[in-house]
Amino acid sequence: MKKDAEEWINRYVDAYMVVTRQINARLRDIFGEGLTNDQFLILRLIAGQEKCTSTYLAEAVAVGKSSITAIINRLDEAGMIERTRDENDRRQVYLTMTEHGKSVYSTSEKQMQEVISPYLFHFEDNDIERFITMFEKLAFLMQEPGGRNN
Repeated sequence: MKKDAEEWINRYVDAYMVVTRQINARLRDIFGEGLTNDQFLILRLIAGQEKCTSTYLAEAVAVGKSSITAIINRLDEAGMIERTRDENDRRQVYLTMTEHGKSVYSTSEKQMQEVISPYLFHFEDNDIERFITMFEKLAFLMQEPGGRNN
């Protein structure tokens, strides 16, 4: 591997670790006991899917179905989501947010915006757009086998 690539990877990993640790810690503080970061992520994914399944969530978060099931069970017990069986295929279960779940998610979303937005003011709009576009491209490539666009 080229020396530049090693340095870029190390710098990326170092910055990524600081940013994600700090954001996760701040989100944990504002969500308090009501919601974990993982639960927030699952609610966010459910909100973005018309017919959300646990399989979709496991693939989106890149964890096993047992981990997703545990989070789903806790959200269900808290009254934030509900399970609905497909009328044509009873094995298929769809997950949707309840009104309580939508309210908790909406409040948490606003709190997340408040945590992150002050940091964005340190950058020009075009720099933010360029950074997010490149980060989205990296996210897309990470979902491809071997990091390549087939």
